[in-house]
Amino acid sequence: MLFSWRGGPGAPSLLLSLLLLAVWEPGSGQVHYSVPEEAKHGTFVGRIAQDLGLELAELVPRLFRVASKGHGDLLEVNLQNGILFVNSRIDREELCGRSLECSIHLEVIVDRPLQVFHVEVEVKDINDNPPVFPESKKRLVIAESRPPETRFPLDGASDADIGVNSALTYRIDPNEYFVLDTRNNREQTSSLSLVLRKSLDREQIQEHSLLLTANDGGKPELTGTVQLLITVLDVNDNAPEFDQYIYKVTVLENAFNGTLVIKLNATDPDDGTNGDIIYSFRRPVSPAVLYAFIINPNNGEIRTRGKLDFEEKKLYEISVEAIDKGNIPMAGHCTILVEILDINDNTPEITITSLSLPVREDAQVGTVIALISVSDRDSGANGRVTCSLIPHVPFKLVSTFKNYYSLVLDSTLDRESVANYVLVVTARDGGSPSLSATASVSVEVADVNDNAPAFAQPEYTVFVKENNPPGCHIFTVSARDADAQENALVSYSLVERRVGERALSSYVSVHAESGKVYALQPLDHEELELLQFQVSARDAGVPPLGSNVTLQVFVLDENDNAPALLPRPFRVALYTGEISTTRTLDEADSARQRLLVLVKDHGEPALTATATVLLSLVESGQAPKASSRVLAGAAGAEAALVDVNVYLIVAICAVSSLLVLTLLLYTALRCSAPPTEGACGPGKPTLVCSSAVGSWSYSQQRRQRVCSGEGPPKTDLMAFSPSLPPLTVLSFKVLHS
Repeated sequence: MLFSWRGGPGAPSLLLSLLLLAVWEPGSGQVHYSVPEEAKHGTFVGRIAQDLGLELAELVPRLFRVASKGHGDLLEVNLQNGILFVNSRIDREELCGRSLECSIHLEVIVDRPLQVFHVEVEVKDINDNPPVFPESKKRLVIAESRPPETRFPLDGASDADIGVNSALTYRIDPNEYFVLDTRNNREQTSSLSLVLRKSLDREQIQEHSLLLTANDGGKPELTGTVQLLITVLDVNDNAPEFDQYIYKVTVLENAFNGTLVIKLNATDPDDGTNGDIIYSFRRPVSPAVLYAFIINPNNGEIRTRGKLDFEEKKLYEISVEAIDKGNIPMAGHCTILVEILDINDNTPEITITSLSLPVREDAQVGTVIALISVSDRDSGANGRVTCSLIPHVPFKLVSTFKNYYSLVLDSTLDRESVANYVLVVTARDGGSPSLSATASVSVEVADVNDNAPAFAQPEYTVFVKENNPPGCHIFTVSARDADAQENALVSYSLVERRVGERALSSYVSVHAESGKVYALQPLDHEELELLQFQVSARDAGVPPLGSNVTLQVFVLDENDNAPALLPRPFRVALYTGEISTTRTLDEADSARQRLLVLVKDHGEPALTATATVLLSLVESGQAPKASSRVLAGAAGAEAALVDVNVYLIVAICAVSSLLVLTLLLYTALRCSAPPTEGACGPGKPTLVCSSAVGSWSYSQQRRQRVCSGEGPPKTDLMAFSPSLPPLTVLSFKVLHS
């Protein structure tokens, strides 16, 4: 950019070329630009989007924005071309004062994902401020008796610029009495003095008028002037003198009011009132000095009077003069440099911005939650701040730049375990004792559908009486989903299947919201003893998750069927007691048959007895076994004989004897016929009959087989007739009831 300024006739033209630098500093994580102060609106600063590696098309969708703490809208970014430009007037002196370094720190923030970049724009100084003297006219009173080489301090000019632009040189009008002397010290302060080169003679010249000019080092250079009016007095010829021209003292910033800073001592060799000294601050006195210090005019003590603050002002330069009380007062001068020492009196400050809440529980490790910046107005170790985070998991602090941190996710989240985290960020300085500040961040974890509904147990057993009314509530299933809101909203449904030739939904239904299971029709135990089905629970998440539970519904029998006579495959002879089959036995018949035989005599009154015969159908070739229940029954029957009436026993024995004789005769006749096949060869299933005292078997292949039980000597003998198939006769003799 070119700037030109044209003065009056003969004034030189000024050509100012301002170079704008845009440099990426590798490894620093920061983009650095520079711009001169007083640059016009729209001045190009840098291609910030390109330098940050961002595409122009993503600036608006990613909410590209620039933040500058305390610097308003000095700089702005054109979102169309990604150029950083000057938006309003930048005055370096107003922005940074006389600091050698002046920069505008920008935070560039983009979302999706959240990123933050740090940009530093250095403001370059231009020579836009001329030297300025405190007064336009300076009056000096010098006694004619002052010897040559006497020094008279002058107030130098100040230049708001820095560097070479503020390097001042002085000159005065040529004269034979006074010259200028400028001395620099290690504290980078300059001392300007007017030195008497030749003794004054009031009789010749009563007043001298000199023009003092200050030039800065800028190009073009700027100047400032002050008129020196020197009055020559012909009185007191000795001025007070200090033992040092410059004093250096240090004071803690927390010093109490009235703390002694220094006690000055000036001497005047004159006698009487000409040697009496009054101390005072040399005018003009800066307001900062008047606010912070007070001087005792009689003894020269300088004490504190206001609160000192290292962060506000680190060094005070106090000019003191000692004036005697002569008719023509004479003054001595000195300068006190008061350095304020820092103490750790400022706690760190924490600023939390760009919160991205709530955080989804499936957020990736490394997700940025918030941006945190810390600061401390103290200096040195007192202003060095470190940050810590409690709790340490599942979050952590990552340092992105000096005193800048990112709060990031360090491990996976589970909302069902912890739904909200209260994080405490602690900033602690390096002072002794150290000071700290805390800030709380509440991080809410947003739910995702990562839990399926769960039943308390995988299977339930339900008992329902048959003949229930239609629509009867028989059970309620309940599943719990650990998620929240719609992800935890559970609905129920049947897992459809066929039950015989009918659909499951024709038997039962389930309410989608309550999980109540209803029987849609009366259940019949004789038709369906067990109804087994599954109920599905599914949440409302995206995608939905679900699980199943099995219900076993047992239909309980009720006495809702009248007895019915069924053909049984056996019969007993009325007088002989023979038990025979009425049809061919097959595998469809029950494997076990229970026969109850009643024996009745013809006496008056008639007496009766009963016998129980248990029959088992077994494969041919298997040995018939008497059941343990039968043996146990036999033992019980024998025990019961003790209580039987004697007369009943006699009658039963008579009838039994008759039956035994009949059986023996019948057996003898049958055994006289020749056998046709082996007695115990393999064949079809064999009927095994068990009584209270033994067992017998019957073969359907017309084989004669006689089985005797393993019971006591009273075992009944049973025979099968091979000549009457399929009508087989079983005869027995009742020995006891």
